Amino acid sequence: MKLKILVNAMTVAGLLSTSLVATPAMAQSTAKEATTHTKANNDALYGQLPFFDKTDFSNAHKGFIAPLPQDVIKGEKGNVIWNPQQYAFIKEGQKAPDTVNPSLWRQAQLINISGLFEVTDGVYQIRNLDLSNMTIMEGKEGITVIDPLVSAETAKVGMDLYYKNRGKRPVVAVIYTHSHVDHYGGVRGVVDEADVKSGKVKVYAPAGFMKEAVSENIMAGNAMSRRASYMYGNLLKPDAKGQVGAGLGTTTSAGTVTLIEPTHYITEDGQKEVIDGLTYDFMMAPGSEAPSEMLWYVEEKKMIEAAEDVTHTLHNTYSLRGAKIRDPLAWSKYINSAIERWGDKAEIIMAQHHWPTWGNDNVVKLMKSQRDMYRYINDQTLRLANKGLTRDEIAANFALPDGLAKSWAGRGYYGSVSHDVKATYVFYLGWFNGNPATLDELPPVDAAKKYVHYMGGASAILEKAKADYAQGNYRWVAQVVSKVVFADPSNKAARNLEADALEQLGYQAESGPWRNFYLTGAQELRNGVQKLPTPNTASPDTVRAMSPEMFFDFLGVHINGVRAANAKAVFNVDLGKDGGQYKLELENGVLNHSANAVAKEADASITLSRDTLNKIILKETTLKQAQEKGDVTVAGNPAKLDELLSYMDSFDFWFNIVTP
Repeated sequence: MKLKILVNAMTVAGLLSTSLVATPAMAQSTAKEATTHTKANNDALYGQLPFFDKTDFSNAHKGFIAPLPQDVIKGEKGNVIWNPQQYAFIKEGQKAPDTVNPSLWRQAQLINISGLFEVTDGVYQIRNLDLSNMTIMEGKEGITVIDPLVSAETAKVGMDLYYKNRGKRPVVAVIYTHSHVDHYGGVRGVVDEADVKSGKVKVYAPAGFMKEAVSENIMAGNAMSRRASYMYGNLLKPDAKGQVGAGLGTTTSAGTVTLIEPTHYITEDGQKEVIDGLTYDFMMAPGSEAPSEMLWYVEEKKMIEAAEDVTHTLHNTYSLRGAKIRDPLAWSKYINSAIERWGDKAEIIMAQHHWPTWGNDNVVKLMKSQRDMYRYINDQTLRLANKGLTRDEIAANFALPDGLAKSWAGRGYYGSVSHDVKATYVFYLGWFNGNPATLDELPPVDAAKKYVHYMGGASAILEKAKADYAQGNYRWVAQVVSKVVFADPSNKAARNLEADALEQLGYQAESGPWRNFYLTGAQELRNGVQKLPTPNTASPDTVRAMSPEMFFDFLGVHINGVRAANAKAVFNVDLGKDGGQYKLELENGVLNHSANAVAKEADASITLSRDTLNKIILKETTLKQAQEKGDVTVAGNPAKLDELLSYMDSFDFWFNIVTP
């Protein structure tokens, strides 16, 4: 029996993943210096943006208690999970290197202000021990931990830092602000699940949290994870010619991703909960920065917790790793609702990235600017679309008003005006621009060969592209030379020229993810895809949290529809009392499933517990061992099951991106 093929595919593909986690790795590359055009482009920013304003630096230092421990955090096998010294080359007060956008360098300096901080009496934050912040609220009986980072290992170090400086207090509650992994993954470094199950520790989360936390990256998880290795610069060396951060934080930790199911859900606006003696006024914000997200106001602290909806950057309304597009109009309305509800009384606003803002006037000013930023992108994209402009035409000349564009919190360190505008267009109108010439374009390789032929051949293109490169036209050089590379990926001169152009674009990029995409692309063009250790994101907690429906949907994605087009088969799957009974039907290249259904004339029936399935997926046991123990039984025609499994595709993580 080949069930092992099925479950192995799950772990190999990384489809149980949170898309953020990757094992940092270094590949050899030949990075070049910034050109005169790049230097001029970057230097111009000093006269365009208010670098004289040091308010953010004052706020980022405010309340400092203790630095992060400088020891490298390692896993049981010696793998590096977090190196707190890897960004030591980013010095506060230092002028940006020629190879880094000065605005992004400023953001990197701010993010690197690390350690344990007091936000207000009884409220503490640990910053730059992972991509996100961890917040600790002291209450009547103990502490409440908000968003325990990506990895259990970094979260534990953070807790130890807090205990060392504030004394040992019991954790009585955990709150997840939303369903992204950097806001829950380290929970087992903070609390023991036994304490949660006994009721000693309560876990709060917004409605829909578990479904969204598990499902977001399953169906397209392999592609998301590969693209995330570009987005977060996991394959780049941290230095002035490589990775300098992600704009939202420095980077992601690479430890153990965990998950403990919430015990209490916030389901409606205005829901109030007294947690350890403090009064939380919750507001739902689904479909803003995450599908499941919430904000709240702590009455006793006069403090807004903005989750990830009000930060010190223009955020993604579309993540470059790949994700469902977010609704900028809803996002802006949630912030407006928060202003209406709490704006007259809030003295502090903080989020789970970056540093807090103090003072009512400053809090309201920040919220209004963030609200207006997302609303402006939404409204003006639609205005121009209704005038007949296409996605790319709108993005090409779109700019925020000066009042927003020159606000540091409105700069595109993580999102960007360009790709957020494009996302908004697609959110409303889809990928098609309305021009029938673009309705059924040739695929990239076929089109590239035609382009190269029409343009007089590779040599002629490269000669013209070199001249454009000398003029600093890097966007066009990257665009046109990519056609040569796709037409002939063995053309070393084309690969190197495109890499040079991408590299200069990376040096100029204000967005951390844009820089990381450009520089990683340049690196892979020069050196090929380095098949370094792949992320291990199929954590036990994630596997256990998958519903059977998610599992069977996942299997359907693996069916090669062409090979299975004429196949017909029916199966019963019994996952026991904890998993339920399912009918699977293979027909027309599609695998459908029905819950609580049993086929009368199934080709084969498989019986195993959900626990056994989890153990096989996690490679804690093998199928053969499970069968020998009697934990898996197959009745009927095993050949039909073999046939089904023969249609299953596996996914290679290291697929090409900058080459065909």
